[in-house]
Amino acid sequence: MHTEPTTSGLSDPRYGGAAAAEPAPGPGALDELVETMARVRGAVESVVTGRPGLADITLAVLLAEGHLLVEDVPGVGKTTLAKAVARSIDCHVGRIQFTPDLLPSDLTGVNIFRTGSHEFEFRPGPVFSNIVIGDEINRASPKTQSALLECMEEGQTTVDGTTHQLPRPFLVVATQNPVEMEGTYPLPEAQRDRFMARITVGYPDVDAEMLMLDRQEATTPLAHLEAVTDGRTLLRFSALVRSLYASPSVKRYVVGLVGATREHPGLRLGASPRASLQLLRAAKAIAAMAGRDHVLPDDIQRLARPVLAHRLILTTESRLGGVTPETVVDEIVQRTPVPALEPADRRPF
Repeated sequence: MHTEPTTSGLSDPRYGGAAAAEPAPGPGALDELVETMARVRGAVESVVTGRPGLADITLAVLLAEGHLLVEDVPGVGKTTLAKAVARSIDCHVGRIQFTPDLLPSDLTGVNIFRTGSHEFEFRPGPVFSNIVIGDEINRASPKTQSALLECMEEGQTTVDGTTHQLPRPFLVVATQNPVEMEGTYPLPEAQRDRFMARITVGYPDVDAEMLMLDRQEATTPLAHLEAVTDGRTLLRFSALVRSLYASPSVKRYVVGLVGATREHPGLRLGASPRASLQLLRAAKAIAAMAGRDHVLPDDIQRLARPVLAHRLILTTESRLGGVTPETVVDEIVQRTPVPALEPADRRPF
């Protein structure tokens, strides 16, 4: 596993070169996806114990070609979760420790003048990786944070007027600490909206914490974690996920949920149209991992909190009243009618 890409690597498939053509899904691809992602889930859960469901949402974001924000207090396993996903996949991984003095070029790369050839040579930064782990993203300045916007949305970065394509698959897993605010810069709305989902790790229960002590008393499970799939296979799975069927009824349900956030009296800002698209894509990934070739309203409901809550901005009155974005999402899900699916809604003719 490499840790620092070189200029010659820009022609390599891992760095978005022309050879990185996306293979088409073949027969039995859905069964292969279910089996492979179950092994990845098992590898992740062997490291991050006692947090059921975290791995599924993380892998759904990966399959849907989104980005993940992990927000929680220190020491609960945010970075461990990101590293476990990265080590389970044989691909190029980059890690960035965000600090107030980090510059945009530290992420994207720089042009270096070579005296021998009298030409500039581009040295790619850590964003030229398949999985980018960003620790404490809210410690970097807004200028540095903004360097990730183009990367996360368009899969490319522009340095000195030249646009460079990023590799595929491309996943940003960023962590932030919501408690310690000294020396931090809150993520702007535009950047939060580019994260497909936000999850919180939370504290483990007593049994899970005892299991963690037993497993990590003398060693760390990360040291023994082996890759169970690779980036090219993930590209095939992502193509399969995009091809899954979502009926008009399910799509109207997605639009109804997202639209309700824009009209809720307790919110100053609701979810964007990008949220609708990402909610549907993530739901397709969840459906695929369950072995289904179609999306159900249950998939949408399961993902409503992680996909929508971090995009919402409460009114002052709501914040003072103890309302949270999560409770608003739960309320909207409760009062939005669930479509009754017909047999035709489960697969296309």
